Amino acid sequence: MSTTASDPLAALGSLPGVPDAVDSVRKSVDRVYGHRVMRRRSNEVTAEAALRGSRGSAALAGADWNLEEVRRRTDFSGEAEARVVGAALRLTAEAGQLLSIWRQSPLRVLARLHLVAAGGATPDEAVGRPRLAGEPVDEPLIEAPLPGAEEVAGRLEGLSRLIIAGCSAPALVTAAVVHGELLALRPFGSHNGLVARTAERIVLIGSGLDPKSICPAEVGHAEQGRAAYVAAFEGYTAGTPEGMASWIAHCGRSVELGVRESTAVCEALQRGAA
Repeated sequence: MSTTASDPLAALGSLPGVPDAVDSVRKSVDRVYGHRVMRRRSNEVTAEAALRGSRGSAALAGADWNLEEVRRRTDFSGEAEARVVGAALRLTAEAGQLLSIWRQSPLRVLARLHLVAAGGATPDEAVGRPRLAGEPVDEPLIEAPLPGAEEVAGRLEGLSRLIIAGCSAPALVTAAVVHGELLALRPFGSHNGLVARTAERIVLIGSGLDPKSICPAEVGHAEQGRAAYVAAFEGYTAGTPEGMASWIAHCGRSVELGVRESTAVCEALQRGAA
């Protein structure tokens, strides 16, 4: 994560292409919030966005189920893919309950997210805490070099201080950095991608950009594909201005695709088809 002076994220907001991405996302979000359906049935849109966001995050974690299968299933305790989908659904449901705690204790929220995601699948002593030296990490999608436990602890503490202190950077920039940093660190033994995408969601909601949680970035990340996701993330890990700008733009496009999904839901509700 790039750091400068007292507000290390502020400079990222002025990287080439980032102001345009921020402006585009804001306009896109404003349009869906202005949809007439949102005045009467916003809770239904929120619920559908949660379901579709969960499906998208699970797809990136290797469980690419169609939406109707996710909607239909009630038991997610069976095969490995079912457990991944179940973890994604639990995390999305939990995210909205953690907003106030996130602003005060991000590390506590991350621990809770990992506990929810693991759902008993990880040995008890490894759940809800950053990994220790020598402990393995199961995160097949991300193949970047794995930071050591000491570096993980230091960078998590730095990220926590940054969130608690607040910053002037746009919500999109903060969300993208939180997402990217957690992917880079992979602080837990499992479910790091799911946790990172949920943390991105929390930032977007808590910042006021998407207070009703109707713009699921996870949908957009999945729609752009795993290869594009990994390529953009490599820009983050490179740490260059171009790489950081590319990652932020990718996250911005993901939000816009999530907006497009929820706009379609609004249109379906308006027609009485959903």
